[in-house]
Amino acid sequence: MTEPLLSIRDLSVAFHQGGKSSLAVDNVSFDILKGEVVALVGESGSGKSVTANSVLKLLPYPAASHPSGQILFDGRDLMSADAATLRAVRGNDITMIFQEPMTSLNPLHSIERQIAEILHLHQIMTAEAARKRVIELLTQVGIRDPEKRLGAFPHELSGGQRQRVMIAMALANRPKLLIADEPTTALDVTVQAQILELLAKLKTEHGMSMLFITHDLGIVRKFADRVCVMTKGKIVESGPTAEIFANPQHDYTRHLLAAEPKGEPPAADASKPIIMETRDLKVWFPIKTGFLRRVTDHVKAVDGVDLTLKAGHTLGIVGESGSGKTTLGLALTRLISSNGRIAFIGRDIQGLNFAEMRPLRHQMQIVFQDPYGSLSPRMSVGDIVGEGLLIHEPALTDDERDERVANALAETGLDPETRHRYPHEFSGGQRQRIAIARAMVLKPKFVMLDEPTSALDMSVQAQVVELLRDLQVKHDLAYLFISHDLKVVRALANDIIVMRQGKVVEAGPAHALFAAPKEDYTKALLAAAFNIEAVATAAVHQ
Repeated sequence: MTEPLLSIRDLSVAFHQGGKSSLAVDNVSFDILKGEVVALVGESGSGKSVTANSVLKLLPYPAASHPSGQILFDGRDLMSADAATLRAVRGNDITMIFQEPMTSLNPLHSIERQIAEILHLHQIMTAEAARKRVIELLTQVGIRDPEKRLGAFPHELSGGQRQRVMIAMALANRPKLLIADEPTTALDVTVQAQILELLAKLKTEHGMSMLFITHDLGIVRKFADRVCVMTKGKIVESGPTAEIFANPQHDYTRHLLAAEPKGEPPAADASKPIIMETRDLKVWFPIKTGFLRRVTDHVKAVDGVDLTLKAGHTLGIVGESGSGKTTLGLALTRLISSNGRIAFIGRDIQGLNFAEMRPLRHQMQIVFQDPYGSLSPRMSVGDIVGEGLLIHEPALTDDERDERVANALAETGLDPETRHRYPHEFSGGQRQRIAIARAMVLKPKFVMLDEPTSALDMSVQAQVVELLRDLQVKHDLAYLFISHDLKVVRALANDIIVMRQGKVVEAGPAHALFAAPKEDYTKALLAAAFNIEAVATAAVHQ
C-alpha cells in the first residue's frame, strides 16, 4: 500500500478554561494519500476545523492541548516538531484556506503585498517576478482586471473576492497538501466550478493532496475520493465517496444527506406599505493612478439600480461575487456614499448626515456574512446583543435591558443563559443566531441579510431559514436578502433582482423567475445552482 502523505492517528484535542476541560476531538484517525482528496464533513461544532488546525499547530495553545495522537506528514511527526520546522512547512509544504477570509487577511496591507509576502518568504523572488506571479494567481482564481486590484485592501473586496485572494495565497507555492476549510463558502456557484476546476488541475499536475472541509455535499460527491463524517468530535463513518453516498450506514450521515433549505417564503401582501425604495442608485469607486493620484477610471459597483421593498416582503439580490450585491445593500442603509434617490418609510434619506440618520438606525438593521468578524471577541453575548439598546433606548433600566436581551436570544433559538459567554465559545450557526438576535432586539422594520447562511452547513442553513421566516411573519419585517445561494433564495424571497457588474440583468417575482428566466445570465446561474453536481463534474473532468 502507498505510504500516506498525512497520517492522523488517535488525535484528541481538549480545551481548558476556568479550571474545566472539554474534549473537542476524540481519538480521530485517518490518512491522506499522495494526490488524494479527503473530505471532512459534519455540522458546525463537530470538530472539523479543530482537527484541521491541529495539523499545523494553529490552535490557541496552551488553552488547547492534545491528550493523545500523532500527526505524521511525509514521514515527519509535526506534533513534536520545533518552531523552525513548522515555519518551513507552513505556507510551503502545507497551506491552508480558512473559512472566514476577512479575519484572515491583514486589513492594513494591499492584496499584492499579502500574496507576495509568501513568495518572498519561501521562494525569495524579486519584486518584479512576485508581481507577475501575483497577477497570474489572481487571474487563475477569477479576479477580474487583476492589475487594477493589486493595490486594493481587503475591505474594498466582496466576500467572494476575499476568499479568492485567500485561495491565491494558499496556491502560491504549489504545496504538497492543501487544507481547504470551507473554501467555496463565499463563492457563487459558477465560481465554485472554476475553483474546483483549478484545484483539480493542480492536483493532477503537481500530485497535490487535499483535506477538504465543507458542508456542501454536492461538491463532496463529485470532488472527493474519500469522506470522513464527523459529529461531536468523533468520525462516525468513513469510506470511498461513492459508497458513503450510495449506502450511508450511520444515522447522522443520512441526516446530513437529507438536509437542505425547504419550504416557501411567507405570502406577500401587496397592500403593505413601502419600506425601502430607490431610483437610479449609483455607487462608483474612483481608480487613482500616477504620482498625483488622478482619477483615471471608475469601478461601477452599482450602476443605476431601481427597487421597491414592502413590509413583510423579502427581496432577493443575487449574482456572482463582485456583482454589486453587498455594495447595493450598504448604499441603501447609508453606510457608503451613493447617488440617486433612497426613500425609507416614505422619507428621503439620501441627503441626511450622520446625526440625522442616527434616529433611524434602530429601524434598519444588518446581519453580516461573517458572524465571527462582526461580533466583538472582547464582549460577552449579552453585551453584544444589548449594545444597540444602550444607544437607542437609554431610558431602559439594567434589568429591562437584560430581559430584552434574554427574550431576543430565546426568540432566535438560543439559551438566554449563554449571554454571559463569548463569541469564540459558539459554533458558526450559533454565532449567526447571535447576530440575528442583535438585529431583532431593536425591533426593526427593515433588515439587510448579507449572505447570512453562506458560512453554515446545510442542516443549520435550513434552521436559520426557518427562523428568518418565523421572525418575518411575527414582526412584519422587510428583508433585503443578499445571496449567491439560489436554493436559500428560493426558500425566502418573494421577488428577485439579478445583478451583474453593477447592473440589474433581470428582476421580477421569484416564482416566475425560477420557472422561466428570460436572460441567459440568469439561466446560467440557475443551471449552476440546481445542477451543481453536473457543474462540479464538468469542472473536475475537463
